[in-house]
Amino acid sequence: MDQKTELEAAAFRRLVQHLRERTDVQNLDLMNLAGFCRNCLSNWYREAAEAKGVQMSKDESREIVYGMPYEEWKAKHQTEASPEKLAAFKPPKH
Repeated sequence: MDQKTELEAAAFRRLVQHLRERTDVQNLDLMNLAGFCRNCLSNWYREAAEAKGVQMSKDESREIVYGMPYEEWKAKHQTEASPEKLAAFKPPKH
């Protein structure tokens, strides 16, 4: 790996660690403020893997980002969204 790729990988790992630590920040909050969430990040990871010929399921890529199975994360950390947050949600244009 060249230095730029190593730095990008380190920044990605730090972002993932930060999102794992900030379980108080819901995916809907991320979507409403930044236009992406943990699920988007896991989809991008899976797409990058598949572009390199590495088959990966949605569950596998989500576990990489969440640090645990997605359903477990939801049970532990996901809260019900307020009507205001739901009203503000605009799905990403992929």
